[in-house]
Amino acid sequence: MKRFQNRTRFLFYLCLLLLLSACFPNKKMTVGATAILLEEIAKASYRQSDLRILREGMPAYLMLIDGMVQAVPDNEQLLIAAAQSYSSFASLFVEDQDKEYANLLYERGRRYALRSLEIRGFREPIQRPFDDFKKGLKRLGKKEVPYLFWAATCWANWIRLNLDSVEAISELPRVEWMMERALELDEGFYYGGPHLFMGIWFATRPKIAGGDLNKAQGHFRKALDLGQGKFLMAHVYYANYYARKIMNRDLFTSTLQKVLDTPPDTSPDLVLINTVAQKQAKELLSHVEEYFE
Repeated sequence: MKRFQNRTRFLFYLCLLLLLSACFPNKKMTVGATAILLEEIAKASYRQSDLRILREGMPAYLMLIDGMVQAVPDNEQLLIAAAQSYSSFASLFVEDQDKEYANLLYERGRRYALRSLEIRGFREPIQRPFDDFKKGLKRLGKKEVPYLFWAATCWANWIRLNLDSVEAISELPRVEWMMERALELDEGFYYGGPHLFMGIWFATRPKIAGGDLNKAQGHFRKALDLGQGKFLMAHVYYANYYARKIMNRDLFTSTLQKVLDTPPDTSPDLVLINTVAQKQAKELLSHVEEYFE
């Protein structure tokens, strides 16, 4: 506990140092140097299996990255890193306990991600007409895939928590087109992330709104192949969003059991997400009688 407190205090002091240094002319140099340290902290967090340390220390990390964005607001790489951090924190640690807070986090991630896209040349992603929006996406290339993927992810999560808003629902086509473009450009990005997104997309929508379980299965299987068995969260989503939907108990239990049987450190950079995946797999399996009664 003492080591955790020292680490959190260290991050807080870094935030203060960053914000104070932003008052001086060399703030871009200061932020650039701090960004290197920030990247190392992020890498360390990916390899961390102690979820409590990450859950309690993440707000300080987000405060630090907010300060960096404030100091250098036109850096698209920093913006997309901030979007990913906010989205991941909300998804992994917040949403199950506090949806209102998660909504705020997803909205911050969404704004950061869309700003990064604008800096990359994709202007007014929310306001531009649908036809112009789709034409603009065609002009984006493979280098824009991280920006497309995380913007669509943050945007979709925000919409999911605002389904009572007509304005939010009206933005769904933009999210789908963004992820379809990411899929066209690089289907293997983030362990098959675009396929995983589309699998959930088709599995959770009603048939009248474009839901298609056959398409969902195809995308899930492709994501599992591209993840090469290392990205365990893909198996959790496959079980939760597809196997449950088709009421296939054997597929549900065997897929989740595979998650529990696979060491979380099968890939060093996935220890965090795989640890969370195993926690979710245990929770889902504890409700198997309820889901398949």
